[in-house]
Amino acid sequence: MLRLFVTLLLAGLAAAHASRIKDLSLVEGGRDNQLVGYGLVVGLAGDGDSNTQSTLRAVANVLQRHGLTVTTQQIRAKNTAAVMITADISAFMKPGARIDVTVASMGDAKSLQGGVLLQTPLLGADGRVYAVAQGPIAVGGFLGGTSGPGGATVQRNHPTTGGISNGAIVEREIPTTFTSDGVLVLQLHNPDFTSASRVATAINAVHANAAIPRDAATIDVRVPPAYTGSEVAFLAEIGAIEIAPDTTARIVINERTGTIVATSSVRLSKVAISHGSLTITVASTLGVSQPGPFGQGQTVVTPSTQTDVAEARGSFNVIGETSSIERLAAALNALGVSTREMMAIFQSLKRSGALQAELVIN
Repeated sequence: MLRLFVTLLLAGLAAAHASRIKDLSLVEGGRDNQLVGYGLVVGLAGDGDSNTQSTLRAVANVLQRHGLTVTTQQIRAKNTAAVMITADISAFMKPGARIDVTVASMGDAKSLQGGVLLQTPLLGADGRVYAVAQGPIAVGGFLGGTSGPGGATVQRNHPTTGGISNGAIVEREIPTTFTSDGVLVLQLHNPDFTSASRVATAINAVHANAAIPRDAATIDVRVPPAYTGSEVAFLAEIGAIEIAPDTTARIVINERTGTIVATSSVRLSKVAISHGSLTITVASTLGVSQPGPFGQGQTVVTPSTQTDVAEARGSFNVIGETSSIERLAAALNALGVSTREMMAIFQSLKRSGALQAELVIN
């Protein structure tokens, strides 16, 4: 049975509930911005860069700022790694607030575990400094092993990437305005004409003629005269209004992880499916050939390969037209196929025209 299709049932149940407008959209002008910086991580216990010239120059520059003049030939960077720091700064963040940062190695460092990021300015797209990052790095991976010839190494996840929770302090506020001439603009996270129309209708039911859908992703909302100077209170009020957003019929397949997710609006026309499997097994073994007693030959290793082919009996199943995601999940589960085989079936259904949904393969 395909256990992953429980997700289909959950998607169908979730579609029956309404969502708040604040969870479906964002206010134009209230978007996030990306920051980036170049810095050094120290204290890596020999797992740092192998004397990369750019890292050595960066270390020399840091020491020079502290009154020490050294050349790159006098520095060893095994405990230091050059890294790039990235972060997202939300709108309306004030100086003194803290944000999370992600740290990733640029050189050939083996691990950032146990390292500390030195003070690093984070720049926006305009080249101005908006935050400063510093602190110990938390790495979600692990790298370990034994030293010496033939030593084994064990690695979990990616030890060259880590993060610092609340590791950057905001130094400059990004100017933001969310109203223009008494009009604010809502942008849907998932553009859809039906959802945009429902949002406008729900707002107009509370504030007559206040909202006009511009396109599938944008709704213009005029602030009523009673809320002039209190736009925040108006946003809080309309953000709490609930609607039932519409969703596109879509099936998303992730071939790397074997995950299948379908929306509640997926439909399947009446179709017949024949599914069989072919298994080919190749086994290699090593034998030893020895000469007879007092023979002049030599003992040699002889490889041997055995190939077996097994084909399972196919079956022809008819699946009737389904009107709900629950019936579709039950019908496909009844075929008793694996996740990988289910992916192939979906692709064939899409090519045949029986699947009324968008098929996305990652």
